[in-house]
Amino acid sequence: MVSKKAPMEVSAESGNARDAAWLDDDGRPRRTGTVWTASAHIVTAVIGSGVLSLAWAIAQLGWAAGPAVMLLFALVIYYTSTLLAECYRSGDPVAGKRSYTYMDAVRASLGGAKVKLCGAIQYANLVGVAIGYTIGASISMRAIKRADCFHSKGRRNPCRSSSNPYMILFGAVEVVFSQIPDFDQIWWLSIVAAVMSFTYSGIGLALGVMQTVANGGFKGSLTGVAIGDGVTSTQKVWRSLQAFGNIAFAYSYSIILIEIQASHPLFFLSWLLALLQFSSSAPDPIQYNPNNQDTIKAPPPSEAAVMKKATMVSVATTTVFYMLCGCMGYAAFGDAAPDNLLTGFGFYEPFWLLDVANAAIVAHLVGAYQVFCQPLFAFVERRAAAAWPDSAFVARELRLGPFALSVFRLTWRTAFVCLTTVAAMLLPFFGDVVGLLGAVSFWPLTVYFPIEMYVVQRGVRRGSTRWVCLQLLSAACLLVSVAAAAGSIADVIDALKVYRPFSG
Repeated sequence: MVSKKAPMEVSAESGNARDAAWLDDDGRPRRTGTVWTASAHIVTAVIGSGVLSLAWAIAQLGWAAGPAVMLLFALVIYYTSTLLAECYRSGDPVAGKRSYTYMDAVRASLGGAKVKLCGAIQYANLVGVAIGYTIGASISMRAIKRADCFHSKGRRNPCRSSSNPYMILFGAVEVVFSQIPDFDQIWWLSIVAAVMSFTYSGIGLALGVMQTVANGGFKGSLTGVAIGDGVTSTQKVWRSLQAFGNIAFAYSYSIILIEIQASHPLFFLSWLLALLQFSSSAPDPIQYNPNNQDTIKAPPPSEAAVMKKATMVSVATTTVFYMLCGCMGYAAFGDAAPDNLLTGFGFYEPFWLLDVANAAIVAHLVGAYQVFCQPLFAFVERRAAAAWPDSAFVARELRLGPFALSVFRLTWRTAFVCLTTVAAMLLPFFGDVVGLLGAVSFWPLTVYFPIEMYVVQRGVRRGSTRWVCLQLLSAACLLVSVAAAAGSIADVIDALKVYRPFSG
């Protein structure tokens, strides 16, 4: 990781005035991004594996509430994203000091204990994302085997298999890749991520449309999954709440807006391979790379104005795409829509297309795991280096190609991957984990901190109409997050009544 450097002085006295045309006010290479490039970055970053659970979410809510809830989430996230865009610069929106990460913005506006709270939530979310990715990759690998089995042996064959071997295989691959210290700055990963993400999302949408046409009409009902036929009234309530978390997981992206306003496109996309969501901007470990050029060009117009327009374009685009994927999945399968559209075997043929889609998910998540975990790895290793600067166990390093091996790095990163793999084997419930991650991170990172930063940044007077409205919005979103988290936890508890740990 490259530490953040102080802005370069540009003046005739310092002898580098001729470079001023190529530099922005902070001494970094002049930004060239526009509304359209920023919109493209957001759309590419947001659309990920979270889209695969939207059909299930709409099935729980029905045609009446499902699309309406998705639209409400889109509106809330758009609004809080515009608030966050105002916090890119401290003080003056045109000439104020820039923030380069979400954590920088929190530190500049709020400081103190709230910075530590934000960091703790982000790092905890990174651990949850690692577990979720392990589950998602393993069920996609298992789905490839099952699709081939159904094709060769027929659909009546159960084709059962455990996901545990695939989780162990995924973990072994991540142990190897985790020894590459700058994995999150390998530029071509962003291209692979974008291609893989749109591949499996597009295949899921296309299969949903094909199945709906084959059915001769839309399935589903206004109120969603009906009580009875194995679904109790309590389960209906909990699963409806969990659906909120699944939608939040697919939509949440506002916490990466600061990075888009301040980072190079490839650097930004490569550390965000995944999208699920959702989902977390990395605190301090993500710093400036001198080989990168930042995205949105300097005023006029202000970066905040550009980002607001980009947010509107990207939210509209992703909402249309999500509506199509979720609604066509529900139209194809009705109340029987699986929690993962490509692994729940609503589709059986063409089996090779399912294999391609699931292979794309696995490829996406292999890189995404590292990109999301590298900030956590770097944080722990910086603390260890500061605590034991003379320890050979921590400091001595051996370079082998892209790998940087030290005893501490090998031990700590391997232990982390093993722990997340074991946790995934204990709770291999993709839909529940996705819902819980979306619920837990939605309110603090997407709503609370942006509102609090905006209040400080724009000097919103306590007790004013605007302040009251902002606090009411925050309180309402908190209730939604708590309810969605409760729904996911309740569903996990319900599943554990019949699930034996490590049984796959």
